[in-house]
Amino acid sequence: MPQKPDLAPTGAIARQSAINDSSWFEYPVRSHPHHTDYGGIVWHGSYIAWMEEARVECLRSIGVEFADLVALGCDMPVVEMSLRYHRSVLMGVTLVVRTRMTLEGVRLVWDYQICSPDRQELYVTAQVTLVAMDREKGKILRQLPPAVKNALMRLGV
Repeated sequence: MPQKPDLAPTGAIARQSAINDSSWFEYPVRSHPHHTDYGGIVWHGSYIAWMEEARVECLRSIGVEFADLVALGCDMPVVEMSLRYHRSVLMGVTLVVRTRMTLEGVRLVWDYQICSPDRQELYVTAQVTLVAMDREKGKILRQLPPAVKNALMRLGV
């Protein structure tokens, strides 16, 4: 498959270039047959599932179980998502999903890069925004509950 040149970053994804390299959490994945279409190319939705896995594992790496955050009465639905597909991934390829979070009030903004383990090939860049929501009332919180904010601060945000 001929390689196309990288597309210039757009919108919110463009700010990733300023991110300190040491602030990324890395989550390895491998593209299996069930991740691909009939041509053996990873289906676009597989990347989104890998990003969510990386987000949950990133939190777990600092001792925060996502289920515990929800148990505190704080749901975190996705409210915005932006993805840029740079290159196709074929079945059997090993990848690294890199992620980091910034906290903007009650908004959790997660940046992503899906790349080769040696970072020589960039396949996807993305940004996903979640908001803190009161599970009982179904309304966006004006501020994070202290226990939730303290837990997220362990990411150094």
